[in-house]
Amino acid sequence: MAFRASLRLAAKPNRARFFSQAAAVPTSTIAGEARNAVQIKRDAALSNPDPAADSASAALVREHAPFMVATYSRPPPVFVKGEGSYLWDIDNRKYLDFTAGIAVNSLGHCDPEFSKLIAQQAKTLVHASNLYYNPWTGALSKLLVEKTLESGGMHDAAAVFICNSGSEANEAGIKFARKVGKVLDPSGAKHEIVSFRNAFHGRTMGSLSATPNPKYQAPFAPMVPGFRVGTYNDIEAIPSLVTENTCSVIVEPIQGEGGVQVATDEFLLALAKRCREVGALLHYDEIQCGMSRTGDGLWAHSRLPAAAHPDILTTAKALGNGFPIGATIVNHNVAEKIKVGDHGTTFGGNPLACRLAHYIVSRLADDGLQKEVAAKGEVFRKGFEGLRERYPELIQEVRGRGLILGVQLTEDPSSIVSAARERGLLVITAGTNTLRFVPSLTVTDAEIAEGLAILEEAIKATRA
Repeated sequence: MAFRASLRLAAKPNRARFFSQAAAVPTSTIAGEARNAVQIKRDAALSNPDPAADSASAALVREHAPFMVATYSRPPPVFVKGEGSYLWDIDNRKYLDFTAGIAVNSLGHCDPEFSKLIAQQAKTLVHASNLYYNPWTGALSKLLVEKTLESGGMHDAAAVFICNSGSEANEAGIKFARKVGKVLDPSGAKHEIVSFRNAFHGRTMGSLSATPNPKYQAPFAPMVPGFRVGTYNDIEAIPSLVTENTCSVIVEPIQGEGGVQVATDEFLLALAKRCREVGALLHYDEIQCGMSRTGDGLWAHSRLPAAAHPDILTTAKALGNGFPIGATIVNHNVAEKIKVGDHGTTFGGNPLACRLAHYIVSRLADDGLQKEVAAKGEVFRKGFEGLRERYPELIQEVRGRGLILGVQLTEDPSSIVSAARERGLLVITAGTNTLRFVPSLTVTDAEIAEGLAILEEAIKATRA
């Protein structure tokens, strides 16, 4: 990039001389030259300026974009390589990644053992369908139940349905809850599902119906009927919200997309108590906050007493460290009511995905790793609090636990996200004006320090 910039700088006097010899320089050209000079000076001051219009990244995007449904607005870099906490783009710029694929790459990019297992299993058996047994679907299900019990979470976990994504895991949980409601009340009255404002449970029609955000729902309305919406952490509203007609309450112990909002222990205890009173199922969506991300155990709810444990627990994201897989864990009460033919999946539970997830769960269930996650979370918090002291007009609050953290700002964080990226740090947003930090669980203290330093540089750049 610097080489190209030097070529542009060298070329400018020649163009100017050409115009001076021929005629008066057009005003638009002078303005364009001035803009170019400003851009070159700016790029030279940045470690990772966004790829220019004549870059390899831009060329690739121009070639491919017309063939892709435009469901995302992406920044210019095109990533081609990852290792640990770092990504490299097609122009060989190196970025420190504090997004981990949106809380997916918990063991970092291209974990060596993970990569080796992919190659081994791909040579052995990838897919044969759920019409037949294979060694890994059952092994993963057994391990998830065992490690959940060992971690102090979901004390009556009994069985697992393996699928391909978080949305599918929640869709299964919603269907299972409706089936249990029908068994308990054949009239069909016990069918309502409660979710909470700012929740995000997925984009399939069932999980979307439990995601009460007009931005996501409005283009696809009407939603699936039978969903009610409550206010997160509002204990007083629970009795009127959860009724005899409720078959399930779906809730994130920490709302990730909603701005890293943390449910209070009191709220979850009260919610569980009410569910037991009316015979409703409690469904914890730990797709983003589970798999040791909080450092409290394997699950964010592991810290809670058994009385607040769920009947349904969903996971995905980190379960596959980047390979598509999801899982719905249920207790005996739910499992015994689901019969052959009630639900299914073509690809879910394939040997490749399950073998990889088996390795991931074994790694993430380690108590030592979980303690490190909690400690690293405190390093982040200390850094964020320092930034809050230096920029009190910008930073309002720091939320979250372990390595799912949100920094609440008083303004749109987009400029900070861009400034951080152009200095070699990837961060994302959540909720309203919230910077979200979900790095690899294997991120080092040195990488945290590096990232915090870049973040402050980005904040300073947007304050100027």
